[in-house]
Amino acid sequence: MNVPSDETTTLERLQTERGELVLRRAGDRFEIISNGVFLMDTSDGSSERLLVTAAVAACSATAPRILVGGLGVGFSLRRAAELPDVQSIQVVEIEPAIIRWHESYLSHISGVALADARVSVSEADLVSWMREHRETYDVICVDTDNGPNWLVFDANRDLYAESGLDLLSSRLSDGGVLAVWSAARDHDFEQRLRSQFGGYEMLESPVPRGNPDIVYLARRVA
Repeated sequence: MNVPSDETTTLERLQTERGELVLRRAGDRFEIISNGVFLMDTSDGSSERLLVTAAVAACSATAPRILVGGLGVGFSLRRAAELPDVQSIQVVEIEPAIIRWHESYLSHISGVALADARVSVSEADLVSWMREHRETYDVICVDTDNGPNWLVFDANRDLYAESGLDLLSSRLSDGGVLAVWSAARDHDFEQRLRSQFGGYEMLESPVPRGNPDIVYLARRVA
């Protein structure tokens, strides 16, 4: 059934361990809303693709191993799978409903990537998962919540704190790159990146309205 572009339809509304999660459709656009707060939609994806493209370009590995924190609507995963030299892609997503939606509503974005033999998806909290797994990666892309200073879930605060950056750095190979997506600049987070990695690069991705999305890049030096 064709949905008029000005009509919003709720496809699923469910209660999770983290509160209410809603998937909506407005025309060709899908939106994910958490506890009444907009998280993401499928209207563009430029900054999510930039998150991966810029990080892979900045890392020193010729066949990088990538860890993606947050499946979202699938733009970051799809971009990673489009890169032919990538060795492996590990995705960690805490919300099982989001993983399930990629088997149906969002399969047009991520279906090919999820069928890629290089891709693995784990249902877990990113911090907990990294504490349990000792593997290192050449690229770690963090797209969890709305970034360090616009959190929907306070439990994600540790990921962007000094302890979280210590953990992320410990899971990077020498010369590996951490990329962090944020809905806005965060000067305190920038200072923590500077303290942990010695510096960082900030990329801006324009959006139709408001301030640009931000991608932070930081390299682990041996």
